[in-house]
Amino acid sequence: MKKMSLQWRLTCIITLYIAIICGCLTMLVYRNGVYYIDSLQEAVDAQGDDKADDSDEIYISIPDDKWDEFANDFSVQVYNNKADYRKNSLIISALLAFLGGVVTYFISGHALKPIREFSEKIEEVQAQNLADSQIEENTVKELNQLSVSYNKMLERLSDAFEVQRQFTANAAHELRTPLALIQVQLDLYNSTRHPGNDVDTLQTIRMVTEQNGRLSKMVKTLLDMSELQTVGRDEKIIVDALVDEVLADLEPLAQEKSIKLIGKCKAATMVGSDILIYRLVYNLVENAIKYNHLGGQVTVTAYQKEKQVYLSVADTGSGIPEELRERVFEPFFRVDKSRSRELGGVGLGLALVREIVRVHDGSITVKSNPSGGTIFEVLFTQ
Repeated sequence: MKKMSLQWRLTCIITLYIAIICGCLTMLVYRNGVYYIDSLQEAVDAQGDDKADDSDEIYISIPDDKWDEFANDFSVQVYNNKADYRKNSLIISALLAFLGGVVTYFISGHALKPIREFSEKIEEVQAQNLADSQIEENTVKELNQLSVSYNKMLERLSDAFEVQRQFTANAAHELRTPLALIQVQLDLYNSTRHPGNDVDTLQTIRMVTEQNGRLSKMVKTLLDMSELQTVGRDEKIIVDALVDEVLADLEPLAQEKSIKLIGKCKAATMVGSDILIYRLVYNLVENAIKYNHLGGQVTVTAYQKEKQVYLSVADTGSGIPEELRERVFEPFFRVDKSRSRELGGVGLGLALVREIVRVHDGSITVKSNPSGGTIFEVLFTQ
């Protein structure tokens, strides 16, 4: 049985099970029929002069003066026996069918247990634990071949992620280094006076400096997004403390626009990546500050209810049109392109937020703020 295929296992089990059920049904129906035939014999014996012995034959010996009475009673007995036989046969069949369903459920559950274990193993696969997710040789023939194919697939994925990590590291070096050198030269040029510089030259230098900064920020964000899958997500995070840290870090930016930062957080903990959740909250609060009105406010709410952690960031800005609320998470999408460029945005902040939520098995929605502005709601289920 150890190397028997799943198909043959189910075939043998179901065949044996059907044979047992049929045998039980036949025996019970036979016993039910014998019981009612014996009851007819007793009815005859009660009316007859001679009692029958224990043989299987039915003896009918009725005196002439009792024939009419016997015929009437016997007819009633036959009718009652037929009705009882039909009712009891249906009850027996229903009970056997129910019992068969229960037994089939447990038998099939036992037979399909290797598939369930296989599925649970696949559910545990993450980019950072590919090496530990390989499945050992299975005793079921079909699943054994599937295990081999699955392990080979994991090896190919592991190799692909390794190539990706190497590319990311090389790209980080190749892209960041020249951008940093350009910025250094621009800063050096701006720090010294050049009498021959006209207004156009100074404007060009300022534009190049601004675009170089935007490009550096875009490269950093893209590299962060490419590394999301490889970051460990097994840290215990105190969400309320993390929110307080973000608000403290962004307080200078808020003061520039006279924005009031309000934290309404209760005790909440979750398991994930501390650095990624920090980045998520930071991006949402930073956007809420940048796209808010002068003198507005940003309210961050966080609390935990059983196994769910709720986080929301509400601003008092201009809001987002309903038809564009889903598109704001698309890379490089901007509701107001001119304003985004003016504020130094690259259109990747919310895209990164959505990816962070996704890798933590959470959900994010955009709603209108009754006080004006927008509310971003994030829900994590632990």
